[in-house]
Amino acid sequence: MGTYVYGIIRASHSPLRQDLDGIGDPPRPVRILRQGELAAIVSDAPEELRPKRRDLLAHQQVLDEAGAGGVVLPMRFGSTSPDDDTVTTVLAERAQDFLERLQTLDGTAEYNVKASHDEEAVLRLIVADRDDIRSLTVANREAGGGTQEQKMQLGEMIAAAVQEREATDAELLHQALAPLATQVSAGPQSTGWLANLSFLVDRRAAEQFLTAVDEFRRQHPHLELRVNGPLPPYSFVDTHASQQAEGGTAEAFGTTAGRPNG
Repeated sequence: MGTYVYGIIRASHSPLRQDLDGIGDPPRPVRILRQGELAAIVSDAPEELRPKRRDLLAHQQVLDEAGAGGVVLPMRFGSTSPDDDTVTTVLAERAQDFLERLQTLDGTAEYNVKASHDEEAVLRLIVADRDDIRSLTVANREAGGGTQEQKMQLGEMIAAAVQEREATDAELLHQALAPLATQVSAGPQSTGWLANLSFLVDRRAAEQFLTAVDEFRRQHPHLELRVNGPLPPYSFVDTHASQQAEGGTAEAFGTTAGRPNG
């Protein structure tokens, strides 16, 4: 059947609710595997595991419950191991690395910030800032729209200017928020976002961080920001040493199937 791993905690971590359910249909009961100073939050793994909404939420809820009682190293959704003995073996073999990372992440939370452009607003800014684009826009309008070649030229100029503005705005966002975080991790690029950044924030400074996000949003109304957090620190689990070993922390336990926080 296999063992599903939600996260790693200290053995002295506050007890979890005994009736806490995890993934699966029906939901598998969550249990704790202890090894020395460490423990793993686990349940039996379903025979077939897919990133369904119900299971993604269950994974997140288990980690939220654990995080309320102390620091936790969250595993990505889909982290499984052949059996309980393999899990405790990994805890024993990598105890120093896990304990150091728990110490580093204690009292922190992850905030993910994604940014995109309000298309109409950014186009107005570009036309206002670029004399060449503004002049060609006016000339085309006065010529009844301009020739096909002129339209293509204007479109290419605008596209290049938007791309340049995306890079500038992404860097401005990083510069504004990075000083309020202990670490920053850039997420995978995807269509629709000019920036996808995760910030490791001291929980005591969370309000200050969110205030800075609101201030940045006010100063840059052409940007649309989506903030997700506080989250378990998914983006900050692996140290350089663990990444150089058998993959990252989650991969040490076996297969993985993506992250629930995107």
